[in-house]
Amino acid sequence: MSQTLIEAESNEGVLTLTICRPEALNALNQTVIAQLAEAIENAQSDSNIRVILLTGSGPKAFVAGADIKEFADFNARQGKELARKGQELLFNRIERSAKPVIAAINGFALGGGLELALACHVRIAASGARMGLPEVSLGVIPGYGGTQRLPQLVGKGKALEMILTAQMVTADEAHQWGLVNAVVSPEELMSAANQMAKAMMKNSPKAIQTAIQAVLAGYEDGLNGYDAEISCFGASFETEDFKEGTQAFIEKRKPEFTGK
Repeated sequence: MSQTLIEAESNEGVLTLTICRPEALNALNQTVIAQLAEAIENAQSDSNIRVILLTGSGPKAFVAGADIKEFADFNARQGKELARKGQELLFNRIERSAKPVIAAINGFALGGGLELALACHVRIAASGARMGLPEVSLGVIPGYGGTQRLPQLVGKGKALEMILTAQMVTADEAHQWGLVNAVVSPEELMSAANQMAKAMMKNSPKAIQTAIQAVLAGYEDGLNGYDAEISCFGASFETEDFKEGTQAFIEKRKPEFTGK
């Protein structure tokens, strides 16, 4: 039986998932990826969970990269399968989660660790955090979506600068570029992440799910984001949450959403 490397704690609708490999700076190995993917998947059908927080254990690292020892002797076929499996099993799953996923970046977020944060819907960083994609310094490139998601957030020029120099950026630089949504002190990190989660939880779970779907449509080949928005907007009118939300507004009371 494999060691449990993901600590899960649920509190008032917020599920906090902590990657627990402090001795390896929480580096991603296949066990971490599988266990984290399972936790994200299980959360989708748990009506008690409204928002997911993702962070790393200890004060040093969110996730300091992938576990290089696992693939140091891979060939091209094995490398391709590693990237494909990781993207499909975990990184794409996080991005497409119906429940918002917030990355609380408590330290180094490098390589696969930054790619993990990029897959989340929102990122909050501790002031001492450092981020980067150092893969080219190892003779490889980002393989868990970094070449695609980073340009979406910071633009092609800055993304290429980060990828091609393999240099780390500070939390403040990441904030200036739009890579993270906010920077707070290390002591305030989890409180700030929970505060953002609570702000999301005031709203319709069904509408949040649909909004995520509509935003992602704008980045998918073969889909027209505006058409997807129109479809998603129309579908919202058939939900119980829409009826409750509008009725509560008319009656000047707080809505009681069911997520249906």
